[in-house]
Amino acid sequence: MSVIWSGEGPALLLALDRADGTPLGHQLQDQLRAAVRGGRLRAGERLPSSRRLSEELLVSRGMVVACYEQLIAEGYLVGSAGSGTRVAAGVREPAARSRPAGTTSPSATTTDRVEIDFEYGVPDLKSAPLPDWLWALHEAGRTAPTAVMGDERDAGALRLRQVVAAYHRRVRAGTADAEHAVIVSGFRQGLVLALSVLARSGVERVGLEDPGPREHDELVRRAGMHPVAVPVGGDGLDVDALYRSRARAVVVTPAHQCPTGVVLAPERRHALVAWAAEVDGTILEDDYDAEFRYDRQPVGCLQGLAHDRVLALGSLSKTLAPGIRLGWLLVPPALVGPVVREKLLTSRGAPALDQLALATLMESGRYDRHVRRMREVYRQRRDTLTGAVTEHAPGLRLVGLEAGCHALLELPEGVVEEEVVHSALRRAVRVYGLSRYRVDAPRAGEADVHPAMVIGFGNVNEERILRGVEVLGEVLSGTLP
Repeated sequence: MSVIWSGEGPALLLALDRADGTPLGHQLQDQLRAAVRGGRLRAGERLPSSRRLSEELLVSRGMVVACYEQLIAEGYLVGSAGSGTRVAAGVREPAARSRPAGTTSPSATTTDRVEIDFEYGVPDLKSAPLPDWLWALHEAGRTAPTAVMGDERDAGALRLRQVVAAYHRRVRAGTADAEHAVIVSGFRQGLVLALSVLARSGVERVGLEDPGPREHDELVRRAGMHPVAVPVGGDGLDVDALYRSRARAVVVTPAHQCPTGVVLAPERRHALVAWAAEVDGTILEDDYDAEFRYDRQPVGCLQGLAHDRVLALGSLSKTLAPGIRLGWLLVPPALVGPVVREKLLTSRGAPALDQLALATLMESGRYDRHVRRMREVYRQRRDTLTGAVTEHAPGLRLVGLEAGCHALLELPEGVVEEEVVHSALRRAVRVYGLSRYRVDAPRAGEADVHPAMVIGFGNVNEERILRGVEVLGEVLSGTLP
């Protein structure tokens, strides 16, 4: 699909060699043919007007007109009054880019048609508050001082750091101040910065929840450290196994564990903080799904228990939309300098106006209003999921329903997760087995992991939840044709 440029579009890079001896008109024809054949110019793309191209190349307009007429005659270009000169359809396009070895298309296994996708971690994208975000961007652009348009040289916009620290203190019972906050372009960048700093400080082993968020083991290795899989049970991370791992850092999702949905039990929260003090360790707290709680009282963050040992990571990917690409770190005092330095050396920070817009959005109350509204939307979808499982998969248990936008559907012993995944996909329903979230690393302990499906409902409406679970129930009961 070609880009339809507004007007004549941007300049076209062509270079004529006046010392070559080849007539300039012939050179221009050859370069335009090569651009079309090679895919630099795609079918339907508009070329510069003859007047504009002649001015850019310092040649006569008549030569450009003659060149265009020749290529129209050869079938490379088409021209019509009022539409300008465009690349003709049907000229050979470049071969499709091959996929890197070892990768497959998500839908290439059995079908190209997916109607219902229960992927976890995706919010309701249709409900992203774009009018509020555009209002906040307008306010930021209207009031921002000129200096914000320069390079970011520190931890991020002071105003946003003040806002996120205050929000964290108020909503999550944290203890951070603005000088401990670092603004980043999303959770992933924040985690990479934190891991890099820990590696430079001498940390060699990092504990990861198993099962846990995908790709964290690879990120740990890329930072030059060794990941260790620490089992997760009904009360959350096994802290005794963490001790045995000899790790000095651990990444946890205590509010609503990814993907099991369990909440880190109070005694294990205190044991985890004690572990960090004893081994001179650091806890990387992903406050995942903390905003969306339903059947339990709010639980404060780990950072509020030990601000000198916990580095909290937050972002907008679940509350607003992943595409906004903003997040923050609340960093232990001893690590603030190294984290800011690492950020300075690896990026120029998040967009300045977006930072000010987020501060405006949060201060205005519109951010919290959106979160409250979405909490009720997700609560209704959770209840719909529960009812659908009761109707179409009786006897199976959903766990992790107290918070968040995903739950774990435990399967009967002996069921093979991959068979369920592929059978559902043949019916245009995509589900995900728990084994997909296992950590590829040595284990610091053993725990029984029963077959289960991770069911994300954040971006799936109630009608699709009902249909998807109906299909899943048919798959599990063996009623597929």
